[in-house]
Amino acid sequence: MPAKWRFGSPGELDQQGVNAFNSLIHTIAAQAESSWEILELFKAKFNGGASWSSNESWAIGDLQNAMSNSADNAATFIAAFWDGCEQVHREHPTIGLPDVDIINQILFDHGAPFEVRPPDLVPRNPQIPIPVLTPQRSIGEQAVELINASLDQADRLLLEQRPRPAVQEILWLLETVATAFQGLDTGTGTIEGKYFNEIVRNLRNHHRGGPLAEALGWMTKMHGFLSSPTGGGVRHGTQLAADVSPTLKEAHLYCNLTRSYINYLLAEAADAMPVATVRKSPFGTSV
Repeated sequence: MPAKWRFGSPGELDQQGVNAFNSLIHTIAAQAESSWEILELFKAKFNGGASWSSNESWAIGDLQNAMSNSADNAATFIAAFWDGCEQVHREHPTIGLPDVDIINQILFDHGAPFEVRPPDLVPRNPQIPIPVLTPQRSIGEQAVELINASLDQADRLLLEQRPRPAVQEILWLLETVATAFQGLDTGTGTIEGKYFNEIVRNLRNHHRGGPLAEALGWMTKMHGFLSSPTGGGVRHGTQLAADVSPTLKEAHLYCNLTRSYINYLLAEAADAMPVATVRKSPFGTSV
């Protein structure tokens, strides 16, 4: 699909459309020996690869929530569903899948101006441009795109079962997002510092007793553990013999926690800082 559809929003999919795709997933899952496994497979496509639900009943509800939360961008929603179908085809070739006509009929019935023409998602009517709403973030459109690219990269690394670089990518992003608070006037002083620990310590001093201070404390503890050669060991050099690396389930935990911290920091910084720092990540993504 055009990149602008991924980083902006070419329109949402209504809840009835979400329900129609959810019904297709349940029809797919009913054919498998483990319907729970198929539900989790699709859930991971919509929520970035979060951990498994505690049981199949929870997986049903969690999948519905993940799909509803993804529906504000119909294009990426469709891509997530298609990716799930492709993975089912690779890993469970005997399971029947909906054909392109069924998918396109749902899109048509629910007013989505796209259609699937494998391997592309294209406008149904090429003569009518699809308007794209860009994210209105005070930290700047370029920074938002780069943040999303880094989050997507972490998700891909998790799907490839590469836990250590996934955590490295998202941890670096957390550090960079924290720089959005540099120079912020809190009313009781200005946030000073150049590095993550300095900025976070300064922020906590200016917000004692509040939820921001508590959240920053949790971030600092996790950041310190992951950065330690004897802890998570994802940032600093370690002895090769030690083989310090998070497991895949630990990486999912760290990435999900860090993603929530990043979203919280962005929300706190949204009205305070008009521009975020842009610099090069050593792991391949500029932020």
